[in-house]
Amino acid sequence: MFIEEKSNPGLSNSAATIRDYDNKHYMHPWEAMWVEDGADRTISARAEGIYVYDQNGKRLIDGPGGMWCTQIGYANKEMADAISDQVMQLAYHSPWNTASEPSAVLAKKLADLAPGDLNTVFFTTGGSTAVDTAIRFMHFYNNRLGRRDKKIVISREKAYHGSTYLSASVTGKERSKSWFDLDRENAILLPNVNPSIRPEGMSIEDWCDAKIADLENAIAEAGPDNVGAFIAEPILASGGVIIPPPGYHQRCLEICRANDILYISDEVVTGFGRLGHWFASKDVYGIEPDIITCAKGLTSGYLPLGACLISDRVLEPITGKGQEDIMFSNGYTYSGHPVSCAAALKNIEIMERDGLLEHVREVSPHFLKRLHALRASPIVGDTRGVGLVGCVEGRIAAEGDRLALDHEFGNRVDRKCEELGLIVRPLINMCVFSPPLIITKQQIDEMFDILEEAIRSVEAEAEEGFA
Repeated sequence: MFIEEKSNPGLSNSAATIRDYDNKHYMHPWEAMWVEDGADRTISARAEGIYVYDQNGKRLIDGPGGMWCTQIGYANKEMADAISDQVMQLAYHSPWNTASEPSAVLAKKLADLAPGDLNTVFFTTGGSTAVDTAIRFMHFYNNRLGRRDKKIVISREKAYHGSTYLSASVTGKERSKSWFDLDRENAILLPNVNPSIRPEGMSIEDWCDAKIADLENAIAEAGPDNVGAFIAEPILASGGVIIPPPGYHQRCLEICRANDILYISDEVVTGFGRLGHWFASKDVYGIEPDIITCAKGLTSGYLPLGACLISDRVLEPITGKGQEDIMFSNGYTYSGHPVSCAAALKNIEIMERDGLLEHVREVSPHFLKRLHALRASPIVGDTRGVGLVGCVEGRIAAEGDRLALDHEFGNRVDRKCEELGLIVRPLINMCVFSPPLIITKQQIDEMFDILEEAIRSVEAEAEEGFA
């Protein structure tokens, strides 16, 4: 059942009216400036476990896990109680002039969970502001060391790092046309690292060599004295779950160290269990970066919170005696928000107690087996995945505008899946999956059974020619 009408003067909770209010008054993220007859969005009415229920009470598996973030699933009573208790204890405090127990304890907990010497935590409002803070810290760091030209950030095509000015400037989603101004003068985007696009006959090792050469050449061309940071997601999530070749991250870190360039590992998606570990940088890819950014799974999406973790090695030359009058003047009204930090602490507690990291490592082979079985379809060009994150990339063999065909694939699969009870997140011709970490093998089968049926249906339509 959808929400019943409530006594709210002048307003209505009917599904039709909610959709009308939404279309007329709510500008969504990445919103088209005009849609004929208004957008026909599904209205999420409630959620429980791995399922979301629409305005008609229809149950849908949440394939993308919200926005890669609902690790412990929906409607967790322990989480609700922890949030409620903190609201009544201390709903807010100013991080400028007071401290709080939740933020202090969470900072210590994150330092314990993080690899190496990443022992200092700056809290932000989400992933974009965590990346923005990391880049601003790099500016601050190099200015303090008298290296005011060392500001260029090297990123990659297909990378997504956020929507603030700085984080968007180092984002490389080339198929999404942007009408915003970006600071591309201080950003370099390296070519696609996806091993599946390597030339026929090229080994994965040679492909890795070529991608490392891209980084070396970019540094040489810009000049090491002008490059301040290299930023990389362990896997390029929104770019289509692109997994760089083995050894790539370790070799990139070595190059950064040799050229005194900060390595920023953007773990907004991969952190907090998505790949079966608290952080993927060290445990999956064998690196200890200078900075880690995280958000999303930090609170399982229950409340907004991000964090920027900075290593002792980097902080050491710009902190200590003699630095009393030097201020890192960056921050947010909601930095270290006590209720968000309490939610993160409860989230981590639940994940530890219930063994969710071990669970991910146990069920992910089955998840990946079902994912890769989809390659049998002639309209599936590639599948990619690691841990509990995956991507199905469509490839329609037809004449016509390639971008239009790719959009058609994604939209049709999206519609078919929703009819059958599954939410997918089409990124043009790619459907990405990052379900709640509590998903069972049986539910994984349920999810992929629906996706297989949807793909078969679209395959039949493609053979007849899309109308």
